[in-house]
Amino acid sequence: MLATGQGVAVDLPEAYLWLSAAVRQENSVAESQREELISKMTAEQLFEARKRNATRGDKEDQFNVGAALAKGQGVKANPLEAVTWFTRAATNGHPEAQMKLGTCFAEGQGVPANPAAAVQWYRAAAEQGHIKAQHQLGAAYAEGRGIARNDAEALKWLRKSASQGVAAAQALLGSMLAGGRGGPTNFTEAAQWFSKAADQEEPAGLAGLGLLYERGQGVKSNMAEAAKLYRAAAERGHTEAQLRLGYCLADGRGVGKDAAEAAKWFRKAADAGDPRAQASLGFAYTSGNGVTKDYAQALKWFATAADKGDAQAQFNLGVLNESGLGVKADLPAALAWYRKAADQGMSDAQLRLGMLAAQGRGVARDLADAARWFRKAAEQGDATAQLNLGILYENGQGVPKEPATSLEWYRKAAEQGEPRAMYRLGLAHSLDNPPNFDEALKWFGKAAEKGDVQAQYNLGVLHDTGRGVNQDFAQAAKWYRLAAEKGHPLAQLNLANLHDAGQGVPKNVAEAVNWYLKAAAQKEPQAEYALGMCYAEGDGVARDLVEACKWITLAAAHGNTNAVNFKPALEKKLTPEQMAKAQQAAQAALAGTTQQHQ
Repeated sequence: MLATGQGVAVDLPEAYLWLSAAVRQENSVAESQREELISKMTAEQLFEARKRNATRGDKEDQFNVGAALAKGQGVKANPLEAVTWFTRAATNGHPEAQMKLGTCFAEGQGVPANPAAAVQWYRAAAEQGHIKAQHQLGAAYAEGRGIARNDAEALKWLRKSASQGVAAAQALLGSMLAGGRGGPTNFTEAAQWFSKAADQEEPAGLAGLGLLYERGQGVKSNMAEAAKLYRAAAERGHTEAQLRLGYCLADGRGVGKDAAEAAKWFRKAADAGDPRAQASLGFAYTSGNGVTKDYAQALKWFATAADKGDAQAQFNLGVLNESGLGVKADLPAALAWYRKAADQGMSDAQLRLGMLAAQGRGVARDLADAARWFRKAAEQGDATAQLNLGILYENGQGVPKEPATSLEWYRKAAEQGEPRAMYRLGLAHSLDNPPNFDEALKWFGKAAEKGDVQAQYNLGVLHDTGRGVNQDFAQAAKWYRLAAEKGHPLAQLNLANLHDAGQGVPKNVAEAVNWYLKAAAQKEPQAEYALGMCYAEGDGVARDLVEACKWITLAAAHGNTNAVNFKPALEKKLTPEQMAKAQQAAQAALAGTTQQHQ
């Protein structure tokens, strides 16, 4: 009557409770009526009804409530509360709840992952005959998950599950038998269990049986059958089968040769982390076999190829380990791979070893060792190594101080278009006794045209001062600007001075202040002093004694004597409040923070 509203208000959840009570008394009519009632209820009504019944101790509905909460059926999903209800049902002996609770602990669903607790609940369900729980318990014993590895126990539980048709248990049982785990190797029985699993399209069963056909173990060798089974497993996502199908296609074993399709399957297995597939895919990209030749993609998969002695792969793996691209940054591993490639004469690897030795990265700093590696690469024509070897000879680091040898290496690198070597050649000639400004200007010019910021600045200085060239403020401004726009603080300062004086550019004190600010932001003392004077005098900027005092204080702190001398006179013009603001702003700037005067 509660379901139909005969004599009472319709209350489907309450009707469900009464019918459930009758079902517990094994009333088959009530069971049929309850199923009909369920078909008329909304998901929300059914959840409410089952929760009422579960609260009264019904273990079946305790499980059902947990399942609804886990899936969000008729109620907002709540994995934590789901575990609470699964636990109630499991404690009351409900095997499906015990199995589900084991899965929750195994996968960390609603509870922290706890393999040992998972095993406990799998065992409870398995002992009640739950066939999937028997598989999970057997797998736990086989893998040592949450319990000590025990092949005999694994076989016992896997046989129980496999004999009742669980495909995953059949495949794992076949694998253990083929591997001789828990007893002598038995390929014949392994093939039988793999076949049963394969009949259910279980990927591990298909792949395991394919391997037996390939090797002729327990069955007659048949590559065509092996390839067929590998494909079936590969299409279902089995990594080992994807790799082996790739081998078959690449070699034309058991199937027509097809390099492109082989690469496709290598990629799938490689993406799943199989190192053999990664190596195969790396080689495919290196050779353009089955894929468009793509060095960037080849780098991705060269890890295992490096183990086979390929110098380029070894170097690339070194780069990946050093930079942390594609792999976790690992300098010791990078050094090991660079050495393997360098010992085979690869100049790029020799250069990297020299750089790491010079920087003391991954190894103790050793400039003599750096020079040794730079020389090996330099003698093969590596311009960067030639530059670095020149620097060591110039400074007498790791090698005798030999200016002539230094210039020789700089020239070799410069002639290959290395701008930093060009700059150093120019600098060396500008410091000759007497200076050779013709050579200095030539090499500074070449380096500056290639964008070397230090050469651009020095070229500006020569035109600004008229050293070795007719004084030309416009040329000076041109080169200073190029360097200043790249952040060179002295170039920014000198460009500001030219704008302030109207030399080579129209006089524009506001523009001068702009460049003084950029240089001062990099703690250039002369720029800080000039900026302070601009604020003190209201030159190109609104007069502001607080801001002036801040910049004069910073310049003095950074060693500018003019600022040191001017600071006392400026401070006398400030009120105590202004002085406090200026000091606070200066201290903030010295501490590396930014504080603007309000």
